[in-house]
Amino acid sequence: MVSGNLFHCRKNSWPPEEYISRNTLQLFDFDSSAPPEQAWRRRLNSHANILKEFSVTFMDAIRMVRLGIRLWSYVREEASHGRKAPIDPFTRESCKPSASQGVPLGGMGSGSISRGFRGDFRQWQIVPGICEPSPVMENQFSIFISRDGGNKNFASVLAPGQHEGLGKSGDQGISSWGWNLNGQHSTYHALFPRAWTIYDGEPDPELKISCRQISPFMPHNYKDSSLPTAVFVYTLVNTGRERAKVSLLFTWKNSIGGISHLSGDHVNEPFIGEDGVSGVLLHHKTAKGNPPVTFAIAACETQNVNVTVLPSFGLSEGSCITAKDMWDRMAKDGQFDRVNFSSGPSIPSSPGEAVCAAVSASTWVEAHGKCTVAFALAWSSPKVKFLKGSSYHRRYTKFYGTSERAALNLVHDALTNYKRWEEEIENWQSPVLNDERLPEWYKFTLFNELYFLVAGGTVWIDSSSSNMRNDQHQLVDVENTDVRVTEAKDSRKDSVFQHTKTGTELKDKDEDVFPNCSCEDAAVVPVKKGHSNHPLRPLTLPDPPDESDDVGRFLYLEGVEYIMWCTYDVHFYASFALLELFPKIELNIQRDFAKAVLSEDGRKVKFLAEGNCGIRKVRGAIPHDLGTHDPWNEMNAYNIHDTSKWKDLNPKFVLQVYRDFAATGDMSFGVDVWPAVRAAMEYMEQFDRDDDGLIENDGFPDQTYDAWTVHGVSAYCGCLWLAALQAAAAMAVELGDRSFAERCKSKFLKAKPSFEEKLWNGSYFNYDSGSSSNSKSIQADQLAGQWYTASSGLPSLFDDFKVRNSLQKIFDFNVMKVKGGRMGAVNGMHPSGKVDESCMQSREIWTGVTYGVAATMILAGMEEEAFKTAEGIFIAGWSEEGYGYWFQTPEGWTVDGHFRSLIYMRPLSIWGMQYALSLPKAILDAPKINFMDRIHSSPGSFRSSNNETGVRKIANKAKCLGNSVFHCAC
Repeated sequence: MVSGNLFHCRKNSWPPEEYISRNTLQLFDFDSSAPPEQAWRRRLNSHANILKEFSVTFMDAIRMVRLGIRLWSYVREEASHGRKAPIDPFTRESCKPSASQGVPLGGMGSGSISRGFRGDFRQWQIVPGICEPSPVMENQFSIFISRDGGNKNFASVLAPGQHEGLGKSGDQGISSWGWNLNGQHSTYHALFPRAWTIYDGEPDPELKISCRQISPFMPHNYKDSSLPTAVFVYTLVNTGRERAKVSLLFTWKNSIGGISHLSGDHVNEPFIGEDGVSGVLLHHKTAKGNPPVTFAIAACETQNVNVTVLPSFGLSEGSCITAKDMWDRMAKDGQFDRVNFSSGPSIPSSPGEAVCAAVSASTWVEAHGKCTVAFALAWSSPKVKFLKGSSYHRRYTKFYGTSERAALNLVHDALTNYKRWEEEIENWQSPVLNDERLPEWYKFTLFNELYFLVAGGTVWIDSSSSNMRNDQHQLVDVENTDVRVTEAKDSRKDSVFQHTKTGTELKDKDEDVFPNCSCEDAAVVPVKKGHSNHPLRPLTLPDPPDESDDVGRFLYLEGVEYIMWCTYDVHFYASFALLELFPKIELNIQRDFAKAVLSEDGRKVKFLAEGNCGIRKVRGAIPHDLGTHDPWNEMNAYNIHDTSKWKDLNPKFVLQVYRDFAATGDMSFGVDVWPAVRAAMEYMEQFDRDDDGLIENDGFPDQTYDAWTVHGVSAYCGCLWLAALQAAAAMAVELGDRSFAERCKSKFLKAKPSFEEKLWNGSYFNYDSGSSSNSKSIQADQLAGQWYTASSGLPSLFDDFKVRNSLQKIFDFNVMKVKGGRMGAVNGMHPSGKVDESCMQSREIWTGVTYGVAATMILAGMEEEAFKTAEGIFIAGWSEEGYGYWFQTPEGWTVDGHFRSLIYMRPLSIWGMQYALSLPKAILDAPKINFMDRIHSSPGSFRSSNNETGVRKIANKAKCLGNSVFHCAC
C-alpha cells in the first residue's frame, strides 16, 4: 500500500492554465464544461508526427528466414479464402500511423470509432477484426457565427488546417468548406471516457467554446457500458458586447471507414424523435455479406436551440445538393429548411457515389451570456458476424432490440442520460484524482489506458443470442448431446485428468489444413482414438441462474495488428483492468477458458516456426486464444508455435482463476472452474522431465516471449509454475479437495529449492539454467509469478531479500541504464549493463510488462522505484517529449523509439498497479496464517485423487452444480 507523500511532488502533467487562460477556465467553471486539472493535454496545432515502425535486424532476418517464408505462404493462403491472417507483417496500411489519436467513442463491444485530438473520426472497427485507420474527413463539427448588425461573421470547420487528401479547392466537395481554424488557441484535454476541446477565442475572438465528448463507460454498469453511442456537449460563452447567433453543424458520411461509402445502396432518413431529439438516420449496406449498420446523428432541441437537418448531400457536381451548396446555405442562414424533416428516406446511393447528412443546431447567445447545445452519435449493428459463419447479437440488443433502427432510441437516450453518466464517471474517478499521494501523470495515464477496452476491437454479445450460423458445418449443440465426465489415462504419465465426450460428433469438412502437410512429425500430440480430426465443442457450464448476473460473453483483440481474440498469455497482464472494473466479464472469460481446457479439436494445423504439424487444440492445454474467424468454436488462431507445449499458459490460467476467486469470493465460480484447474495442473506434469517438481523449457520460445529461446528451467516460467502450485493448493483447500492440495504442496516443497539452486545467483534469478550467451541475463519479468502471488494474498514465493534484491537489480539495470529510466524496463539486460540483443524481444521495452514490474515493486514495498519505472512508459509514450503513442500504446518499443504493434492489450496492466495500491477487501481480510501449514501431507498424496466430497458440499451451498462436470449429488 502507498503510504505518505512518496512521490517528491513530480507532477509531469500540464496544468490547464498553461494551455487555457485562467479567465477562460473560470468562464467554463460550471456544468462540467471545464476540463479537469488531471488530464492529458495537447494543442490542436501540434504536429502529428509519423511514427517509426520497427524493422528486424540482419541477424534477426537470417534466424527467421524459414518462418518468414512459411508465414508469407500462409498469409497468401488465407487471402485466397478472403480472410486476413491473424498475424500479417507483410501488408502495410495505406494510412501511415501518426501521433494523432484521442479518446475513442462509445461503450464496449459494439464496434468502435476513435476520435483524434484534432477532432477527426478515425480507426473504424465496426466489422469485427477489421480496422480502417484513415479518418473520414467529411465527419466534422463546424461553427457559423454572426453578430447583430452583420459586421462580424465567422465560419469554420472546428478542426485545424487543410487536411491531407482534401482535393482541389475549386471542387464541390469538402475543400469548399471553411478550413480556417489555426488551432494555436485551441486545446484538447483527455480523461477517458471523456474529452474536452477548448476553443479559446477561435474562430471568433469574443466567443469561448467548450466541446466535451462523453461515452458511456461506467464500471459495474453492464447495461449502459455496452451502448454504441457518444454525446458532444457544446458550451458557448459570449464575452462580447453584442449578442451572437451561433449555429453548430454536425456532418456525417454514410460510411464505416475506408472505401465502404462507394458500395452503393446507402439510404439517409430524417427523423423527429421524442423530447426534442431530431436528426438523420444513415442506413449503411455493408459489403461482403457483413451485417448492415445504421448511424444516427442528432441534436436536442430546447426552448433556446433550434434543430434542422439536411438529410442528404453529395461530394461531386452530379449531386442534387453538393457539399459546397450545403456550406453556403449554412453560412448564409445558419440553418436548413424545416420541411426537410418530412422528406422521407433518400433514394439509395449508386455504386461509387458518396452520400452525407448534416444536423444543425442554432441559438442566440446574449452578450456575456452562456448557452449549451448537445449532439449525439449512435450506430446500430445488432448482429456481429464472423468470417467463418457464426453470428451473434451484440450485448446492447438485450435492451434495445435487434433492429438497426435502434440507433434512433440510442441517440435519444444518450442525450437524455449523459448527465447521469457523467455523475457515475466522476464518482468513479474522483478518489484516484483526489489522491495527493499519486503522481499527476499516473492518474490520467491510468484512466486513458482504458481506451483499449473500447478501441481494442471488442465484441460483447448477449448470451441469450444463439449462434446463428446456417452453414452445413455448424458444430453440434452441446445441450443436445450426452455430456459426461470420464477419466482417461494420459499415455505420457500416470496422471489422470478429466475430459468430456460427446455422444454426437461432427464430421469435419472444414479444410483448414495445409494440403501438403505431412503430419508424421514425432512432436505431434497423440489424439485419443475416435477423436482424430474431429472438433469438439467446449464443455458447457451452466449459465448464471440470476438474470442480473447474466452479462453476456466478451472478446477483445490482442491488438489491431494481431487479430486474435482474448489472447491468454497477454490477458494475464491486462485482466487486472476487467477484474477491477467489470469483474463479471472477467469471470466469464475465465469460464470460457475453463471450458476450453476440457475440450479437444483434432483438426490439423501446420506450425510455421518449425514447419511441423499438430492438432489445433490439445485436451488439458490452455488455448493461446479463443480464435480469429470463428471465436469460441475454432480456438488457437495463433500458429507460429505449437502452444500446447508452451510452459506459461496453464500456470497463468491457474493464477488468474485463483486471483479472481480470492478477490471476488465467488464460490460458484470456483466450483465451476475447478475441474479445469486440476486438468491444467496435471497436464503440466509431462514437462517435469527430471522429477524435481519443476517444469523445464524445451529450447525454443515456448512462452509469451515467442521469439526469445529458453533452455532448461527458466526464471519466467519456473516462477509462474511455483506460484501456480501454491494457488492450486490454496484453491483446493477452499473447495475441500484436500488430496489435491497435498499433492500440490508436495510438488511445491520439492520444486522451490530446486528453482533457487538452479537460478539464484545471489543478486537475481538468471534468465534460464542453460549455457547460452544470455542465460545469465536479467529479465525484467522474472518475478511474474511473485506478482500474482502477492496480488492474491498468498505467501511470498521467496524471502524478502531475494524478492527485493531481484527487483532492485531490475530497476538499476533494466530501467535506469536505458535513457536514465525514461523509457520503461527493457526485457533483457546483461549483467555487464548492456542490453540483451539475442533477439528482437529481448531488446524491446514492453509497455505492459513494465507496468507489471511496477505493480510487483509496489507489492514489495518499493513504491518510489515502482512509479519511476512506470513513469518511463508515460514519458516515452504519452508526454510531449515522447514518441506520440497516446491512445495507441504499442506492445513495445526499442531504445531508439521504433514501435511494434500499436493499440495493444497488455498496457492495460497499469491497472495491476492500481490493484496493488488498493487490494480488495476479500484479500486484505484473508487469514494471515500460511495456508501451506494447514495442508498435512499423507502417504500417497502425490498420486492423483478424484475425491470431490468437499467440493460437492460447497456446491450444495452454491445452488447446485447443474450440468457442470461434477455429478451433483443434490
